[in-house]
Amino acid sequence: MRILFLNLYFPPDTSATAKSAEFMVQALAQTQEVTVLCGRPSYDPTERRSWKLWQTERLGSTPQSTGETASEPAAFTVVRVGSTDYPRVQMNRRVLNYLTYVKIAFWRALFIPCDIIFAMTDPPFNGIVGALLSVLKRKPLVYDIQDLYPDMAVAGSIVQPGVLTRFWERLHRWALCRATCIIVLGDDMRARVIAKSSKGRNEIAPAKIFIVRSGIDSPNPQSPAPPLNPDVTRAIRGNFRFVLLHAGNLGFYGAWDTIIAAARKLENENIGFVFVGDGAERSRLENLAAGAINVRFLPFFPSPDLPSVLAAPDAHIVTIKRGLEGVVVPSKMFGIIAAGKPILAVAAPETDVAALGLRHGFVICADPNNADELASSVRRIAADPAALAAMGQAARETAAKYSRVKELHTLTTIVEGLGRHL
Repeated sequence: MRILFLNLYFPPDTSATAKSAEFMVQALAQTQEVTVLCGRPSYDPTERRSWKLWQTERLGSTPQSTGETASEPAAFTVVRVGSTDYPRVQMNRRVLNYLTYVKIAFWRALFIPCDIIFAMTDPPFNGIVGALLSVLKRKPLVYDIQDLYPDMAVAGSIVQPGVLTRFWERLHRWALCRATCIIVLGDDMRARVIAKSSKGRNEIAPAKIFIVRSGIDSPNPQSPAPPLNPDVTRAIRGNFRFVLLHAGNLGFYGAWDTIIAAARKLENENIGFVFVGDGAERSRLENLAAGAINVRFLPFFPSPDLPSVLAAPDAHIVTIKRGLEGVVVPSKMFGIIAAGKPILAVAAPETDVAALGLRHGFVICADPNNADELASSVRRIAADPAALAAMGQAARETAAKYSRVKELHTLTTIVEGLGRHL
């Protein structure tokens, strides 16, 4: 089959969707002919591209997995259209990246032969673009949802509720109904998509919604464990007897106020809350935590130090604030459990991280609106090393069940099944 793959970001972009797109394209390209239609690199890219209306590359590389690789390199075509390439931190100008990408890519896509259209969620209205192309080209649409819009844009105050968001939501429901199959990251996101049927005239058939999680690279059992950097460990742990770590983007999706309030309740118990990373909420959080002796903020560490970051704390924090269940599904959960670390899920029980973690035994869950409950949960795991060790073992065992290769095999099976009905 000829697959036309649509996403603004693709390596050398370094966004989460760029990396996910690369994995998916490499998996699909093992057996199918894939053309990626993306924009000029703009999301913290490892390299830039000069402007051209479009430029075409033929790439071929083995999936970037430490333990499980495809038998042959996967070759595919990348068409990069001449979108603007403003940095991701310039949000107002970043919208121009979205608009120029869609304007040129939509026109270019009309002239690329394909049997299936595969659309991700960058830009945020890319699913609608994919649905329009599927109508014009009379081809089935596979819609892969990494973040659910416009829900995410409204929750992050990127746009205000009103006429625009209602129109966006109506178009998005149409795109969901138009899609031949929908790929989501977890049960909570699947439930959220199904719930949209009750708000519109058209029903979104649950049978066409499939779960493909991010997964994690399965380590080669014959390879030695990567050496840990003691400087990273010292920077994170400090002198705390028990350390909770949130590593990653400090964006609008987290229950940060509850976490900081709980940290203050534990200030005299030598329990540290460490935040590694950056994001739109970091400055506000630093002000919120001002004066707290057990809250620390650190910058991102270099990529080679990621194993050391994952191994440093006693447990990791994964948080989703109320109202965003199924809108965002943190993929970092899989890296944490592969490192054999327990998770403190400051999230509702129906979120994927809490539901999976409670089912498999590697999570302790706390209400994202209740600082007292969160503080009590932390005290409980800090006082029970045996339970903490059991959670860590459960995490390792669970990670083996969600390898990236297995999840990508699920994806390719879905797409190939669709192709058999063309």
